[in-house]
Amino acid sequence: MANKYNHVAVLMGGWSSEREVSLKSGAACAGALEQAGYRVTKVDVDRDIAARLAELKPEVCFNALHGKGGEDGCLQGILETLRIPYTHSGVLASALAMDKERAKTAFRAAGVPVAEGIVASPAEAASVHLMPPPYVVKPVTEGSSVGVFIVREDHAHPPQELNRPDWAFGNVLVERYVGGRELTCAVLGDKALGIIEILPAEGLGFYDYEAKYAKGGSRHVLPAQISPDIYAFIQKLAVDAHKALGCRGVSRADFRLDDRPEGTGELVCLEVNTQPGMTATSLVPELAAHAGMAFSELVRWIVEDASCDR
Repeated sequence: MANKYNHVAVLMGGWSSEREVSLKSGAACAGALEQAGYRVTKVDVDRDIAARLAELKPEVCFNALHGKGGEDGCLQGILETLRIPYTHSGVLASALAMDKERAKTAFRAAGVPVAEGIVASPAEAASVHLMPPPYVVKPVTEGSSVGVFIVREDHAHPPQELNRPDWAFGNVLVERYVGGRELTCAVLGDKALGIIEILPAEGLGFYDYEAKYAKGGSRHVLPAQISPDIYAFIQKLAVDAHKALGCRGVSRADFRLDDRPEGTGELVCLEVNTQPGMTATSLVPELAAHAGMAFSELVRWIVEDASCDR
């Protein structure tokens, strides 16, 4: 089948805390798109991106950016204004998903379970336990586990790193910690792929930035070894969360399942990633491969799904 588009600009890099990961995602996607027969221009995004795209005149943009500026609706608004078709979610869905607290409001309305949380300033969260430990502190609008702390029962004080003058991540979400398994499920179009259980490497406390992107940082169990009923339910919740935010293209929903012998049986959705990583260690390409879709097929599908008015 012929490609709908010919010239693809792969947008990568940017200025967020996830710049290095985005450069890796973009390089991998650019190579796969060239293999699939597209003419590809790699663009390291800076604040002059509108002028650069107006000069470059690509037929479509593959958005391989992660984090603020590229994943939060800002770039999507520029592309809508320029009327250049683009991949992944549109302005509203991107902005909603990036704001963890507002996303949780949408999830609750759609019947997707979430953990209780409180939004606070860094100073407030550093001064006193805002809820009984264990709990998690994470920036409201960051990704890739940047700036995340788990506060356990034996912690006398909240994370004092929040008081540092160079804290750059804004307000935080203080959220009840749910023990058990870390699970993730991708949605492609309106269909859920499989579910991976993520086991951080020994010595890493949770699925943090290092576990996500360092070679050997985590072990992935695919398919996750959970009951068929729970497996199917998580797939349904991933689609429900995708639709609740108005996502398009591909997304990835992260969950916690406390099915330990001493656990509560609780299942919660942590967040939805509207532009999941596409590196060699990333989860969505692994889930797609498990479903029989090669990496080049995956990126081609994402590009051919691109449009404006998303």
